[in-house]
Amino acid sequence: ELFVLTYGALVAQLCKDYEKDEDVNACLDRMGYSIGIRLIDDFLARSAVKKCRSYSETADMIAQVAFKMYLGVTPSVSCSSATGNEFSLILDKNPLVDFVEELPAERASLCYCNLLCGVIRGALEMVHLAAEVTFLQDRLKGDAVTEIGITFLRKPED
Repeated sequence: ELFVLTYGALVAQLCKDYEKDEDVNACLDRMGYSIGIRLIDDFLARSAVKKCRSYSETADMIAQVAFKMYLGVTPSVSCSSATGNEFSLILDKNPLVDFVEELPAERASLCYCNLLCGVIRGALEMVHLAAEVTFLQDRLKGDAVTEIGITFLRKPED
């Protein structure tokens, strides 16, 4: 709860510091990226996971181990491309928004949890997996679920 409460205060301060939602989103992504490049060492040490052999194994590892370990939730994973390089993490419950009712109308383009995208992108980059990570759906914006899209940018190696 402390992290969730302090995260809300962080986002509120960034909203005061930056006029544009895009700037707040970019700042949250950069902060998350910095966290992700450091968090991967802790994840690998504490989880004792084996090397993933495919993008689908990697997406499952993120959902079933990393999210559970650090946020206490397990998103479902769906592959959204025939090439097998695009996945969605679907969160029925997002602990970062436990104390947030809704975004103000003037902050409609704010991606409140964009820190998560940066964390995932940074951690993946540290294990040599370039990826684009974005929010596809967000409950704070009226969607039914929170959905994070992960697109791996390189072809899978044989």
